[in-house]
Amino acid sequence: MYYYVYVLQSEKDKNFYTGYTQNILARLNEHNKGRVKSTKNRVPLKLVYWEGGLNSKDATKREKYLKTAWGKRYIKNRLNTYLTG
Repeated sequence: MYYYVYVLQSEKDKNFYTGYTQNILARLNEHNKGRVKSTKNRVPLKLVYWEGGLNSKDATKREKYLKTAWGKRYIKNRLNTYLTG
C-alpha cells in the first residue's frame, strides 16, 4: 500500500492545496465534485505535484512540511517551469 502527498492548483484562483491520500485519482474526484470542505469553493482543481511513500506517518510528515513556508517555496521551485511557462 502506498501513501501519496499531493498538491492541487485551483483553476479558479491559481492557489495551491496540499493533502495526502492512498488513492490520488479518487481524492482528486472528491475535490472536484465539491465534497472536500476546504476546496469546494475553489473548483476546478488540477493535480500539479505528487510524491509517494510506503507509510502514512511519512506521508503526513511530508504533508505538514509542504504546508510550511519552506515547503511552499520548495513546491514553487519544483514547479518553476510549469508556473512560468
